[in-house]
Amino acid sequence: MVKDGDYVAIFNSVHRVMEAERLLKDKHLKILLIPAPRALAADCGLAIRYAGEVRSEVEGALAEAGLLPRDLYRKSGEAFEKIEGEL
Repeated sequence: MVKDGDYVAIFNSVHRVMEAERLLKDKHLKILLIPAPRALAADCGLAIRYAGEVRSEVEGALAEAGLLPRDLYRKSGEAFEKIEGEL
C-alpha cells in the first residue's frame, strides 16, 4: 500500500487526520487516507499517504491550515525514515 519514496503523515487524533484529508481532497491533491503502517506508532490508527511529487503542495496546505502532522515518515526500502523538522 505504501510505495518506496512515499510520505506518511501521522496525526494526533482521528479528528485531525480526517480534517487534513478533507482539506487536501478539497484542494484536489493526490493523497490517500490509509491505516497507519504497523511499524509506525499512531494513536488514531490512520495516516495520510502522498507521493514526493505533491509533497510541497500537501505540506504547504497543511502548514497554512495549522494542521501539521505529529510525525512525518518517508518509505525507504522496507523501513520508514522519520523526517525531522522540515515542515
